[in-house]
Amino acid sequence: MSIKVLIIDDSALMRAMLTEIIGGAPDLEVVGSAPDPIAAREMIKSLNPDVLTLDVEMPKMNGLEFLDRLMRLRPMPVVMISSLTKRGSEVTMQALELGAVDFVAKPRAESASLLEAYAEDIRDKIRAACGARIKPALRRLAPAVETGRSGGASLSRRVLEEKLIAIGASTGGTEAIKEVLINLPAEVPGIVMVQHMPETFTPSFAARLNNLSRLTVIEARGGERILPGQAYLAPGHSHLLVKRVGASYVTELSQAEPVNRHRPAVDVLFHSVAQQVRGNAVGVILTGMGKDGAQGMLEMRSAGAWNIGQDQESCVVYGMPREAAQVGAVDEVAPLSQVAERIMQRLRGGA
Repeated sequence: MSIKVLIIDDSALMRAMLTEIIGGAPDLEVVGSAPDPIAAREMIKSLNPDVLTLDVEMPKMNGLEFLDRLMRLRPMPVVMISSLTKRGSEVTMQALELGAVDFVAKPRAESASLLEAYAEDIRDKIRAACGARIKPALRRLAPAVETGRSGGASLSRRVLEEKLIAIGASTGGTEAIKEVLINLPAEVPGIVMVQHMPETFTPSFAARLNNLSRLTVIEARGGERILPGQAYLAPGHSHLLVKRVGASYVTELSQAEPVNRHRPAVDVLFHSVAQQVRGNAVGVILTGMGKDGAQGMLEMRSAGAWNIGQDQESCVVYGMPREAAQVGAVDEVAPLSQVAERIMQRLRGGA
């Protein structure tokens, strides 16, 4: 059976473009399009779609307000259609917090090949959203600052300076990474992270993590010394790698071709960690569609790293952690709520 999609966008041009893109796939069916949330509300009742695509800035009701109500009253998969602006990226972060599964940036028709890649991206995200685990929203638009709860003895200076934590995620990963980071203490080895998202969105995501966690979180620029208590997010335009320089680890950016259709790619980060950090690394693979990170994590484990994967029950999309587990790359599988605690137990030398 086809996946039924309802498009909600105030632009007639965008509705027509999305209808053509989505309807062009044999397994997807556009059952309707609405110019605003008020019209969409009635169409959801009558058409019973499997997935919504939702714009943010619309008449009659803001897209975030509509999403907030929807996820409380009738939780269902939503893919946000976001503008490539600072405002657009900040609002998208709020939408993901409210329960949207994923997002795509509005297309820029620069070339036929770019438009086709964009079309395939939308289709893939709708397919993933249809199978995603949807939970009613528990947080409102302005969440309170949360603090880490991974108690226990402090880590030694040697562990803080010699160890390194590498995290990879995709669909559902913005909230999953946040959950891990807010539950880590300020004194933790340096962290390097890849989350699949466009370059206009990674600065807002890093700033949000920095505000919510005890850690200093920045978008990596390349050449930074990786310090304890700091986390470095791959920018959306480049692969992030780790390089050993003397006794220190340093970030490195690369404009090499996409890997697993992604740049940044989790596999690129994990391969570099395997080669440069070896047994001093802790690998973490979280929710996401596809297989990015599985082979890199396997190399990490072969080099002596300890790896943990998010379990199926707590994943929005159980793709990347499943692939890593299937190839034998993970040492342990745990619910998202326990990942930070297990990382700290491992760093303290616990079994």
